[in-house]
Amino acid sequence: MKAGHFRSLLAQNRPIVLAGAHDAISARIVERNGFDAVWVSSFGLSAAQKSMPDMNVLTMTEVLEVAKNINTAVRIPVIADCDNGYGNAINVMRTAEEFSSAGIAGISIEDATFPKRCSLYGGRHDLVSVEEMAGRVRAAKSAATTSDFVVIARTEALIAGLGLQEAMTRADSYTKAGADAILIHSKAKSSQEVLEFAKSWEGRVPLVVVPTMFPSASVEELSQAGFKIIIFANHALRAAVAAMNAQMKILHQEGRAEVLDGNIASLQEVYDLVGVPEFQARESEFIPSEQEAPGAVILAAGFEKQLLPLNEDKPKTLLEIKGRSILERQMHLLHSAGVHQISVCAGYRAETVKIPNIQLFENPHYESTGIAASLFSAEAALKGRLLVMYGDILFDRALLDRLLDSETDVGLVVDRAWYDLYRTEGQSPDGADLVTTEERPVTSHRFLPSPEPLHIRKIGQKLDKRQVTGEFIGLAYFSPLGVQWLKEAYAKGASTSGPYYEAPSFRQASLCDLLQAVIDQGHPVKAIETYKGWLEVDTFEDYRRAWAKL
Repeated sequence: MKAGHFRSLLAQNRPIVLAGAHDAISARIVERNGFDAVWVSSFGLSAAQKSMPDMNVLTMTEVLEVAKNINTAVRIPVIADCDNGYGNAINVMRTAEEFSSAGIAGISIEDATFPKRCSLYGGRHDLVSVEEMAGRVRAAKSAATTSDFVVIARTEALIAGLGLQEAMTRADSYTKAGADAILIHSKAKSSQEVLEFAKSWEGRVPLVVVPTMFPSASVEELSQAGFKIIIFANHALRAAVAAMNAQMKILHQEGRAEVLDGNIASLQEVYDLVGVPEFQARESEFIPSEQEAPGAVILAAGFEKQLLPLNEDKPKTLLEIKGRSILERQMHLLHSAGVHQISVCAGYRAETVKIPNIQLFENPHYESTGIAASLFSAEAALKGRLLVMYGDILFDRALLDRLLDSETDVGLVVDRAWYDLYRTEGQSPDGADLVTTEERPVTSHRFLPSPEPLHIRKIGQKLDKRQVTGEFIGLAYFSPLGVQWLKEAYAKGASTSGPYYEAPSFRQASLCDLLQAVIDQGHPVKAIETYKGWLEVDTFEDYRRAWAKL
């Protein structure tokens, strides 16, 4: 099919422009940028696959394997540079048979001896006789498995210094042997040599040119001179080498990956290029799953004056603890549990949240609104199975696993250590989210978690301390039904005026206010109990403790 498509391009009244690729991803880039076909460059393959010179160091089967990968990766035709066919006419027959059977649209073979050397290298360039090369062309045409398969005959006569007339004689002979196109190659520093050849050519088959050594020659100029196929053979490889060398030098000097931001492709760009969205769609369609992987929303919009100057230029979630920010630690933990769709609700210094692979939502009114408003700034992410967590907490993986395995519609991790830490002194820290469950309050530090999640009756910061069971740590799970309940509570609350639970107004509502509304609507909200196993970074003392414990 691709060979037929390339044949149809040959019949059109316009030039065919190819760009070289050295692997599947470079071929995707060639395709994405509008080229008509991919050129599988022997120069590029030798360099990229083996880091060796272009001197027949790759075998036919090695080139074929990469060509197959490239052909699979793109929808446009692929033409393979097969050097001299890897030997005599018998070798050429196998080459043509294998490449045509693999769906490659065509091959180019040249009249260099075996082993060849790159046309652009200095030194001696030996050619086989006209008769031997004509035999190679006939062999390739006879062995191809489809009549549409294109055989380009390339003469190195100008490279070898044999002159224009010898090049013309050879090209004419190769045409009579059945070549579908003639590639005339030159290492002159201007296009004059190939233009003279094209001027003398009578147009019996299309002409091909590789303008590596005369880069100022444009597609339009070469096309008007009579060249049908123009190949930019090795520019993708050279661009990659230059970019990698420059960026690796910077990275080695600075020792921080962020110095490359803006100069390298984002991971999402690479994901899109290699087809991650398509594979995910196939997984959803064809692979049965008991449960869809949950997403996560991290609430990190607020500003805490008590942490200045630590958070003067960034939100609290980006505070570094032993080489990694709180947010990076949270993401690492979520990824380890199979949670990869992560959204962050930012507000204060939102522009500094540049962590790869997150969806960023912003609450521009973070100073005058509560956590509920920040959460619903990410309403597009509130779907399916969902984790919601504060952006300033660190916790054990075991807590996350227990929460995800709890089979609740709304589950909150609740720390029973509140009694030991605060209740024995008759007070709790400012801002603690307190919880009262259906069981009687604890009366001592001895603790055995309930085998089943407990119903939560009350949640907030102003509860009767005598009835408090524990502290909500800021980690919650919602099933798809639980997400629906949360949205219904938010929609209903938005229509209220005056105080909203513990908040002066709905606009300033906390997550606890919203969860209490869910409870008051008659929906079960469950406590997943723990005893410690987490840290909150809210003060300088919390930050110091995190450094000491992690």
